[in-house]
Amino acid sequence: MNAKRPDCAAPALETPAPAASQTYSYSNLRQTETQSAESDSTALAEEVALAIAYNGISQAVMLVTPSDLEDFIVGFSLGSGIIEDVCDIYDLQLSGSGSAQYAQVTIANRAFWNLKQQRRQLAGTSGCGLCGVEAVEQALPDLKVLPGAPLPPVEWLDGLRQRIGAFQPLGQYSGAVHAAVFMDAKGELLLGREDIGRHNALDKLIGGLIRQKITTEGGLAIVTSRCSLELIQKVLRAGIQTLVSLSSPTGLAVQWARRHNLNLIHLPQKSAPRVYSPALENQA
Repeated sequence: MNAKRPDCAAPALETPAPAASQTYSYSNLRQTETQSAESDSTALAEEVALAIAYNGISQAVMLVTPSDLEDFIVGFSLGSGIIEDVCDIYDLQLSGSGSAQYAQVTIANRAFWNLKQQRRQLAGTSGCGLCGVEAVEQALPDLKVLPGAPLPPVEWLDGLRQRIGAFQPLGQYSGAVHAAVFMDAKGELLLGREDIGRHNALDKLIGGLIRQKITTEGGLAIVTSRCSLELIQKVLRAGIQTLVSLSSPTGLAVQWARRHNLNLIHLPQKSAPRVYSPALENQA
């Protein structure tokens, strides 16, 4: 008997995520032993190991910030090519406590078949987005070319570094995290997500957009981290047509952006926005 196809909105969970930061004490290192050490405390971003299983089969263990985990799993599933549409997710359950968290994800049979064909076992870290990929073809997949979209007005990027601060509460409180933020077709900042992993933050943002049914048409994604290939692949799979990075892109990221009609803009700290894609000869 075939299971009833779920509504395209991913299931929302009521399980509260653990605190994303905690306070730790520290002492100041003194240059002489005659001075007594001073004790103080500060908030630090937390991280947990999240084991993800699809239809009962373990697929990945990722180090993540323990917030917005449902968004992360949806975005990770889409951004990693495990599913093609959020409708392929039938159920999502979180369990565990402390530094060990578990996600059981039920996906459509066709998505699970494709997953088994990929033969991937990922061991993720906060600093890598392609850990465990077994073949070059998996690292450089054949993705659809975007239809192309106009570049955003330069005014949308004015003061952007300061404006996205409102979407970085954890970063401002404890540091050590990356952020990904979405701007809509009117130039308004709508949604932001944070994580110790730059690709995790983008996965969370994409998952949040999907789960909240926010259209990405005419909008753009903003990442605070360096822009390398896996971030390009994630926004391509999500259908987002413009990516703004606060740090420089890699050469391969630029090549892929141009090849797939993705607008790629670097926003330097003290100079004008740099449009890497489309290439200058392709701009009107």
